[in-house]
Order: sequence, then C-alpha cells, then structure tokens
Amino acid sequence: MELKFNHSTTKVQQMADYIRHSIEVNDYVVGEKLPSINYLSRTYNVSRDTVFKAFLALKEKGIINSIQGKSYYVANPSTNIFLLLDEYTPFKEALYNNFVQQLPSNYKVDLWFHQYNKNLFDALVEDAIGRYNKYVVMNYDNENFSDVLTKIDKDRLLLIDFGKFDKNGYSYVCQDFDKGFYDALTTVKEQLSAYDKLVYILNKNHKHPQSSKEYFKRFCADNGFAHEVKDEVPGEIAANNCYIVIKQTDVVDLIKQSKKQHLQMSRDFGLIAYNENPFYEVLENGIPCISIDFNQLGNLAADFVIEGKKIQSYLPTVIYRENLI
Repeated sequence: MELKFNHSTTKVQQMADYIRHSIEVNDYVVGEKLPSINYLSRTYNVSRDTVFKAFLALKEKGIINSIQGKSYYVANPSTNIFLLLDEYTPFKEALYNNFVQQLPSNYKVDLWFHQYNKNLFDALVEDAIGRYNKYVVMNYDNENFSDVLTKIDKDRLLLIDFGKFDKNGYSYVCQDFDKGFYDALTTVKEQLSAYDKLVYILNKNHKHPQSSKEYFKRFCADNGFAHEVKDEVPGEIAANNCYIVIKQTDVVDLIKQSKKQHLQMSRDFGLIAYNENPFYEVLENGIPCISIDFNQLGNLAADFVIEGKKIQSYLPTVIYRENLI
C-alpha cells in the first residue's frame, strides 16, 4: 500500500492509517523501530508536525509506543504492566493478587521488588521505560519523588503507597503515615486509656516513615498518655503497656517474649501491629492492626490500568480488630 494523500480526510489521519496498515501486514513487527519523523516528513513531503500527530494518535490507541527522547516502535498487542513494589510481605501479596485478578486475560504484569535499594530502583525503572503500557510504582522514598520517574509519561504512571511529596499532577493511591496514623489512634482512644503507657516500636533505620514518631508523640501529648518510642522490642515486656509495632519480625519477637514471661495479650499487655495481613487474623486469636485496605489499593490500581483515568486518592487508615485492644 502506497501513501497518496487525497481530500477524503486529514493528512494526519491518512499518515496514521498508512502506518497502522503497514503494521497490520507485518511490514513492521512488534518491538521494531519505525522510520523517524524526519524520514517520513521528507519521504512524503509533509510537515514534521503532521507525522508527529499521526504518531501521537497511534500511540494513544496503543498501536505504537516511544522511548522518551528516542524512537517510536511497534507496541505489543497485549497490555504489559510494570509493577514495582518495595519488598515482599503478605499484605503486598494481597495487593498483587487483587490487582491481577481485576485485569483482563491479555494484561501481563511483570512484578519487581526494589528492596529499598536506590541503585536497583533506578536501574529497574530505566530498563522498563518505553517497554510497558502502564507503570504502577511504589516509590523508593516517602519524602522525595524519585527523579527517574519523571522519564515516564504521567498518563501511564500510578504512584502507590508512599506519597508525602509533590506528586506534580501524577496519579496516585497512597496512605498517610502521619495524620492518618494519628486519626486511626484517635478512634481507639478509649481502649488505649486502659493502659499505663503506649510504646511505639520503630527502628530508626527502618524505611517506614520516621515522621510517624512525631505524630505518635503528638497524639499521646494531646490525650494525656504516658508514652515511649523504642528502636527494638524490649528485653522484658512491661505489664499493662500497649505496644504499637511496625515490623512483622518485631511482632513475632514481642509475642515470643510474652510467652517467656507468661503474659497474655489483651489481658496483661496490648499489641497493635501495622499493615494488615492474613497472619494477624489468626495469630494469638487475632492481633489488632493499623492499616489501609490493600485489597482496595489493588482494585484502584487495576481501575487505573484498565480505564486510564487519573486518580488522586489517600486511602483511609483504620484499625482492624479494635475489640481486641
């Protein structure tokens, strides 16, 4: 098929139709680089803007893709999703499962973990640029937007979980580790008042936002609670203290220590974990937990991927099994 312009429609539409037909008859195959804008402009005696708009129209339909500042190439007919999380945990598995289950069968998800390693994060994102239809990324840092993410088309990127930074028009579904934490504790203020002291266990080197410590202290000061912040699980659990624990391994260590001291949770001491996962439903007859709904996060991420609509939302932080505090 030769390209001969006529007056049936715009030159942009005719150029787009020509390129699309060339792809359909396998003149260009998946992953193959298309002729440059300059080449097509010279060959068919049209402006560079006409070729660019034709490419843009095909890109919006998912027929072609581009690498920022580089070339255009034929896109995969299946929809490929880049999902980058921080590290494996049971609640991340719940997020992933809900996300994947909502997607049509021709959607393929590549799951990666950056393990809070900045070099690994940057390398994974750099390698993924231009290869996927949509990007769902748990940022490396809660406070700072990673520069490498600016290389991804805003309309294709969804930021999840972390998000205490200027998101500059990007779509996001995040949790508030500060005020959301404060507000969640407020909902169980009456139950917490039964304890002599509230103890927040968060290691200073842990990637959970350290700013949450200040909001814990503020909550305790505002409500007259004796309180303490510790890096590690204490060697001895104090009776009638309530421990709010971030790391799952610290939850396990605290329960082990309680058994050594023959202390019973909810009777002799309190325990509130962070980030809901299936283990907390059954461990020790149920452990209270502060969390967002990671199933909802997965569902909203799937909506973004399928519908392509901008979303900007902070999910509510709630207390699960508050009756056990």
